[in-house]
Amino acid sequence: MSSTNAKPYLSSTSRKVAFLGLGVMGFPMAGHLALAGHQVSVYNRNAAKAVAFCAEFPGASHGLTPRAAAAGADIVFCCVGNDDDLRAVTLGADGAFAGMQTGAIFVDHTTASADVARELYAAAKNIGLQFVDAPVSGGQAGAQNGALTVMCGGDALAFDVVKPVGMAFSKAFALMGQSGAGQLTKMVNQICIGGLVQALSEAIAFGQKAGLDVEQVLDVIGKGAAQSWQLDNRGKTMVADKFDFGFAVDWMRKDLGLVLDEAKRNGARLPVTALVDQFYADVQAIGGQRWDTSSLIKRLR
Repeated sequence: MSSTNAKPYLSSTSRKVAFLGLGVMGFPMAGHLALAGHQVSVYNRNAAKAVAFCAEFPGASHGLTPRAAAAGADIVFCCVGNDDDLRAVTLGADGAFAGMQTGAIFVDHTTASADVARELYAAAKNIGLQFVDAPVSGGQAGAQNGALTVMCGGDALAFDVVKPVGMAFSKAFALMGQSGAGQLTKMVNQICIGGLVQALSEAIAFGQKAGLDVEQVLDVIGKGAAQSWQLDNRGKTMVADKFDFGFAVDWMRKDLGLVLDEAKRNGARLPVTALVDQFYADVQAIGGQRWDTSSLIKRLR
């Protein structure tokens, strides 16, 4: 399989599920659901991706609209770009909500605002549906390997139904609180990543200026208190000036925009995060819109 690595997971209960959005994350996530034995229907704005999915996973089907894909599903999963994309696939005559059966659950893996999560939670409740906001961490590799971390907000009963199904593409699947709590947890995650990558960028740039063997330095400090996922997985690729490892700068700026908007509302002070957001703007300005987030070091060279 080209987009999904096999994982020793097989659901004990087959569900009829839908997946909306077959990008670099959604395609392998939906693939793991198919591998786990669920009956999968998919939708993608570019229908060619949906056709390709069905060719790779025989038995899957695709709908020409979100409504068609969601019809009859017990659980509808979604992973799209932003708040507006999410509204586009849920609301309106062709939206998933219009095709879902009473009691069905919509699970949104988009990194979006807490506000839109609460808005769609309420809209779903009003028509007898359930909604769980469930952004993910782990990037493209995590999606392909079925090893994502999923942070959820919503009702416990809906979460309990969704978790055993979502574990097909996850290593951790946790309920963080009421509607919106999943998105807020993802914001905490992105604050941490931004600060860590900037610190790692400065450390590598400093080591290079000092004439050190920076790969050796990373090996040594990675065994001590400076160790992090970013150091282990991106340190040496940053030294090698390679930045094609998934999550793009454009998407990180979108996420940090959500963080900073939320901070204005709740009064949190985020001086370093605001600075890192501007540093990512510098990377965009030198043509790095699609480089991965470790490319912060480029502005120091």
